[in-house]
Amino acid sequence: MNGADKLCQTLLGNDVDVCFANPGTSEMHFVAALDSRPEMRCILGLFEGVVTGAADGYARMAEKPAATLLHLGPGLANGLANLHNAKRAGTPMVNVVGDHATKHLSLDAPLTSDIVSLATPMSHWVHAIPDAGHVGSDTAKAIGIARTSPGQIATLILPADAAWSNVPEADRDRVYKAKTPWIEPADIEAIKNAADIIRSKKRTLIMLGGSAMRTGALATAGRISNHCNVDLLAARANARTERGAGRVTLNRLPYVVDHAVDLLAPYEHIILIGTGAPVAFFLYPDKPGELWAPGATVSELAGPHLDLTLTLDMLADELGVASTVVPDVSALIKVAAPDAGAITPASLAAAVVHSMPENAILCDESITFGHVVASLTKHAPPHDLLQLTGGSIGIGIPLALGAAIACPDRKVIALQADGSGMYTVQGLWSQVRENCNIVTVILANRRYQILHGELANVGGGPPGVNANRMFNLDNPEINWTALAKSLGMPATRVDCAAELAKELKKAVAHEGPYLIEAMI
Repeated sequence: MNGADKLCQTLLGNDVDVCFANPGTSEMHFVAALDSRPEMRCILGLFEGVVTGAADGYARMAEKPAATLLHLGPGLANGLANLHNAKRAGTPMVNVVGDHATKHLSLDAPLTSDIVSLATPMSHWVHAIPDAGHVGSDTAKAIGIARTSPGQIATLILPADAAWSNVPEADRDRVYKAKTPWIEPADIEAIKNAADIIRSKKRTLIMLGGSAMRTGALATAGRISNHCNVDLLAARANARTERGAGRVTLNRLPYVVDHAVDLLAPYEHIILIGTGAPVAFFLYPDKPGELWAPGATVSELAGPHLDLTLTLDMLADELGVASTVVPDVSALIKVAAPDAGAITPASLAAAVVHSMPENAILCDESITFGHVVASLTKHAPPHDLLQLTGGSIGIGIPLALGAAIACPDRKVIALQADGSGMYTVQGLWSQVRENCNIVTVILANRRYQILHGELANVGGGPPGVNANRMFNLDNPEINWTALAKSLGMPATRVDCAAELAKELKKAVAHEGPYLIEAMI
């Protein structure tokens, strides 16, 4: 048994049985080890941003880490943007990054790089395995760190000689088990302080994020809201939200600064559970970075690393909220298919809700166009919503891929802006290869629409020739239908809302991947 075999054995022995990969020469011994263990599912991404984004989507839905396999520093660097999103999402992930053999590093071969420095900003823990004898224990440690609440990024550097060298005889049959840390609720004093704020009768808002966006925690928050006359609001973007009919469904903090400031203006107290303070995505001239009213207090009851469900239960008990208090939940409303006409945010939302099956997974990277979808999908059948958490675009297609691998019996609907979709378009190929049950709706406005608004926000005025050349995708135009078909995916283009609704119904009934290019 060599070090690569030990790595594979340790991953599988700790229920890490999916590896999203884009390997190279330095990882060939690990590839051979994976080849001998068919119980490990290996999924090729044609770009490392697909690999890391898919591992994120998988872990959000499987609630356990996947492994990634990346080739040296440049391969890791290609995946860093979606590692940033995964870190913001609180996603558990174990990255295996190959490196040159130890003795070869001093020769400064062309692919030599400082992997530790590359990995550190987007990882919670980075470690280079010194030799084959440490592979088992180091891998188990990486898995344990990845499982640390709410989920962490553990990056394990595997030198080629640690992979090919033999493991000590005494270590070969030992299966190293990762430790999973106990998740604590909030401190009792913090709970009492939050209860005192709520009892003060001053206008109070509870902002929720992280694991508090699951059905049970939301129901408890809804009971507190009804009993104590406090309002609830979700963080701007959340890794996974359970939404739809029969659930407490919250509005989200708006992206637009002025809208967020207006929304938060009435509140004297904001209590945070599983999310950070409400701040602007960017700072603009003459606009605030802190979105709450001057003089309001913002206090953290529980960070995302704590047991938020138990924290909410304890807060309800402290407030004397009876179990018989019923939260307000969303009703199931059958939404009619939109009529003929242009595809607008409202008609897109209607088409999605009209066609959405129960227990679907909605992956949203619609950027500027899909803002209405969230307000209407609260009346859709129960579903999960996965969002862009870190603001680094290009996660939608691989996020849907990973979610579909984790939940093959559930339909995944991906709302994808065309500009950000081109960052990781290679993920469509992986969706076809794995026969994923995904409907991708490309919102094709042929531009980075958000940048037009951002230029105005900073006082840049209307875009001129150079700005339009950087913002618009119209010369040449991208034919998503032809692009998807070239990768083996059924695809169609629609120009009106009625056609979109018709094709969505057809696509949802289709087994396997399907792409709709919606011209907007």
